Amino acid sequence: MKHFSFMLIDPPSEWGGNIQDMFNFIRSNGYDGIELNLSQELIANIDEVKEAADRNNLQIVSMLTGQSYLEGLCLASPELQIRQQAVTRLKNNINLASSLNSILVVGLLQGLRSDESDSIIANQRICSCLQEIGDVALDNDVDIVIEPVNHLQVGFNNTVQEVKDLIQSIGSEAFYPMVDTIHMNIEERTLHQPIYSCGSKLRHVHLCESNGGLPGTGGINFAMVLEVLKRIQYPYFSSVKVYRNTNLKEAIPKSIEFFKKALGL
Repeated sequence: MKHFSFMLIDPPSEWGGNIQDMFNFIRSNGYDGIELNLSQELIANIDEVKEAADRNNLQIVSMLTGQSYLEGLCLASPELQIRQQAVTRLKNNINLASSLNSILVVGLLQGLRSDESDSIIANQRICSCLQEIGDVALDNDVDIVIEPVNHLQVGFNNTVQEVKDLIQSIGSEAFYPMVDTIHMNIEERTLHQPIYSCGSKLRHVHLCESNGGLPGTGGINFAMVLEVLKRIQYPYFSSVKVYRNTNLKEAIPKSIEFFKKALGL
């Protein structure tokens, strides 16, 4: 494992301070990167975001695409126009990611069972849409990771194996699997086997407690997860995700303190 990044799920206006101050706070607490959610507000302020990241020597590690689903786009939608709009949005996201040297995370954008009840049909649509953006991603040197999200939050490809099967069907070297501890805790039999199964193909990691709160307040065995990442010589960032029962001013320092202690640093 290379470095820790911190995920900012909310748009900048909800960070509790300006962009520069927040990035300075994250950097001063020992993080080397940030993960951002591609809301329209964030995109509108992307120049300021990039400037603040550069000024604080923070890498914009990855960007989440799920906000597009909340805006009505969906890769599994029965409506061709909606799927085409989702593909166009992802192509725009790729161009932005390329300019920021970032990867893209695809999870929620796949859709829910309420969008398409037949998982076979849904996966055919998801696969077809993602095949359309593979060459664009390769041409722009952008890696796209597909996140296995638990069945309560996303309708399809909930396990690491299902994501790996989808990537094989897509047939593009632009796509990689990732893991998220909170979703693995729900969908997988163990936390270590899915990581081992990805091996050198594992491209991104979300470290999230079983209750979504501060690490150490739930049931995830983070020490074991970190050890497995070390054993497979995982070379990329791991993003800390905290979204419940706390605030950023508490979550940012307490999370990095927890993980550094777990690593013996």
